[in-house]
Amino acid sequence: MHAWLCEDPIGVDALNWKELPTPTPKAGEVLIEIKAASLNFPDILIVQNKYQIKPPLPFVPGAEYAGTVTALGEGVKHLQIGQAVACLSGTGGFGTHTLAPAALCMPLPPGFPMVDAAAFIMIYATSYHALVDRAQLRAGETVLVLGAAGGVGTSAIQIAKAMGARVIAAASSAEKCALCTSLGADATINYSTENLRDRLKELTGGKGPDVIYDPVGGDITEQAFRSIAWRGRYLVVGFASGPIPALPFNLALLKGASIVGVFWGEFAKREPQANTAMMKELAQWYGQGKIKPAIDRTMPMSELKAAYAHMGSRQVMGKLVLVNDTN
Repeated sequence: MHAWLCEDPIGVDALNWKELPTPTPKAGEVLIEIKAASLNFPDILIVQNKYQIKPPLPFVPGAEYAGTVTALGEGVKHLQIGQAVACLSGTGGFGTHTLAPAALCMPLPPGFPMVDAAAFIMIYATSYHALVDRAQLRAGETVLVLGAAGGVGTSAIQIAKAMGARVIAAASSAEKCALCTSLGADATINYSTENLRDRLKELTGGKGPDVIYDPVGGDITEQAFRSIAWRGRYLVVGFASGPIPALPFNLALLKGASIVGVFWGEFAKREPQANTAMMKELAQWYGQGKIKPAIDRTMPMSELKAAYAHMGSRQVMGKLVLVNDTN
């Protein structure tokens, strides 16, 4: 097997494509022949030693991937050799093969493309957990999605629409806003050319959005929170812009609003049965055509460093997926 190995987490340039022994799965593990792996924001942080999870060195980055089971460890009952699966295990995806905990593997129904499967779990699980579980979103409410053209943003648009909500998508360019409209957004705000608060007041008749989905952080957070509706729920999803914002607590008091943390990974660990039920429903929604990952582009696994550079330029719309044409 071959894989991109991180031996010194000082950045992408230190990654090396190496031939490694193909491992044998231990009890509870499976060996996966990787067909596709998506690039997510944490994949950038983890090779810079800036992520909250710091795997022991050396490690292969790549949190999320899809492929075929080629060997089973002892005690694995719900999977079989030759089965197509998607997995989000945190590391291991940027290579031709990897070991994965069988419990983290999502069996794929027939006809589920590998590229879509590799771009599925993280974004849809995060957005479903955020909007349905944490925000208790109701049909007819208005959702503002910040960073709406990114991976989780595009999934949030689709899930909010599937729940019967009105969606306002905010993004940083006309091209990104156009993508959001194509995914079902009812209105868009280009916050590089429009005033966010003024436009939200116009689009909501002064009421403000009931739910704000924020994977961006930074300067835009306080602007958005000042526009939230009475009893609004502000979902803290991530900080893709870099800075972690601080909010004056009186803003929450004045609007009777809630600041709600969203940590899907911890939810999955602490409430595995609820997470399994959620993933089954999401797979059904995919089959019904309610949700489908927006794929920015696919690139060969050998071009991982170029893929990192493209993501770092903040030009990715939806998900970027790396593929192994031949393993």
